[in-house]
Amino acid sequence: MSKQYETGNAKNVADLQKLIEQVTVYTAYNPPVDNLKIVNLNTLYINSLNAVTEVEEKRNANKNAIHTRQQAYLNLKSTSTRIINQLEILGLSEGVLAQAKSLNNLIQGSKKKKKEVDEETGEESKTVSTSRQSYTQLADNFSKILQLLATIPTYNPNLEELKLVNLIAYHTTLVESTKNVDITEAVLNTKLIERNNILYKSGTGLYTIAQNVKKYVKSIYGATSPEYSNISKIKFTSS
Repeated sequence: MSKQYETGNAKNVADLQKLIEQVTVYTAYNPPVDNLKIVNLNTLYINSLNAVTEVEEKRNANKNAIHTRQQAYLNLKSTSTRIINQLEILGLSEGVLAQAKSLNNLIQGSKKKKKEVDEETGEESKTVSTSRQSYTQLADNFSKILQLLATIPTYNPNLEELKLVNLIAYHTTLVESTKNVDITEAVLNTKLIERNNILYKSGTGLYTIAQNVKKYVKSIYGATSPEYSNISKIKFTSS
């Protein structure tokens, strides 16, 4: 969502307050429609302001969760490589070591090319990258390395951060960081829907009601009146 769009939401709310302040001093302003009455306009303003504020709060929470996840994953590649270095001195079978290195390559982003064969000609055609680099996939591949380590009795490094129990704790941190991103994003999306309904829902949203306030003022004072001229300058944007 663009920064301009977010600024437009806040401006609509601020302009609603300006509109309310203006029509409040109009002695003839006494609309027959409930949602145009001053008391209900004030309620709409408060609800709109709260909705916009909550969206920004939840957006910041989501940004913080994203930053926390980025920090959590910073050492993943180097940690994975250090694990491989430990395994290389243990005299493991080529198969076990190759399996560990293959998982490490996926974490590092090494791109092995998988060949495809043209069904008609039988010739090798384009290649497809098998790099898996999403956060979830990175954590999954790291988990597979840890599962492999659990089957190797001789894996017992002196460094605390490379001990299996601490690697498992680190993996939990990785998984939880992505979970928090997903949770905060879901909450943000819910608040965005709520805000958009309050501001832009047809018939009951801020935008529609603001336009109706202007129409009502024009109907009682006239299109060329200074009263209408004052509020016609207050611009609102639709979603």
